[in-house]
Amino acid sequence: MSTNDIPRIMVFRPTWDEFKNFPKYVAFMESKGAHKAGLAKVVPPPEWIPRKSGYNDLDALNITIPAPICQVVTGKQGLYQQINIQKKPLTVKQFSELANTERYQTPKHFDYEDLERKYWKNITYVAPIYGADVSGSITDTDQDSWNINRLGTILDYVNEDYGIQIDGVNTAYLYFGMWKTTFAWHTEDMDLYSINYLHFGAPKTWYSVPPEHGRKLEKIANQYFPASYQNCNAYLRHKMTLISPQILKQHDVPVNKITQEAGEIMITFPFGYHAGFNHGFNCAESTNFAMERWIEYGKRASQCTCR
Repeated sequence: MSTNDIPRIMVFRPTWDEFKNFPKYVAFMESKGAHKAGLAKVVPPPEWIPRKSGYNDLDALNITIPAPICQVVTGKQGLYQQINIQKKPLTVKQFSELANTERYQTPKHFDYEDLERKYWKNITYVAPIYGADVSGSITDTDQDSWNINRLGTILDYVNEDYGIQIDGVNTAYLYFGMWKTTFAWHTEDMDLYSINYLHFGAPKTWYSVPPEHGRKLEKIANQYFPASYQNCNAYLRHKMTLISPQILKQHDVPVNKITQEAGEIMITFPFGYHAGFNHGFNCAESTNFAMERWIEYGKRASQCTCR
């Protein structure tokens, strides 16, 4: 397919009025075709302040990362597997200090392209520590617009009607990153939507594959990782498989990329494969949500049965 036909990642800059109603704005984004790329960026209006007290005092966050993971990457030439080794708990302050030590700090670089080259070149050296999947929110509870803890979509019924809380799916998760911490290729649980807000710190680079090419990505991954596929036909849900965009492009899988800066929001759409890495110490908050359009995807979502 020609590069002109590939859906591109769209960037939205809503006014405060447009922004207030979350489900309505997501529907508007889709009316513009944003979901076709699998990922979109929203630059919130300046009136939206998710945390009035700011982020200067890390101690005030009063959060412990209960199970930081050391991300050990093996492989070569654009094909890697990642295993996570659990470390002892750290406070956010301790984590930030660790992220800024000589061993873990971001290397000097000219621009994002240069840093991306360094990422792929050094991916198997010095396993970084990721404060991932920390239950909780640092958004003010009285923030009624785009509050990740209560977005007001149909996924909220799971909790309201059945009293079922699924951590990180219908509740918020926090992610404390450092240089080179990675999220491997995956779609969301049940192929739901997700929202990710970068509260503060270094940027996050995202790769995404348009949902219409998702099956093709799976096919190529299965060819390169046959043992994983035999073990579990939904092994990409384990979030352990890294394939460089170059390799995917060689197999005609279109890959878009975009860099999320502090204060920006990323939305992933149903069956949108995405992956990426952090540029340095940062904090993001994320959860899943659903819109009516998701229901058909949810019925067809592959399930991991091996865990």
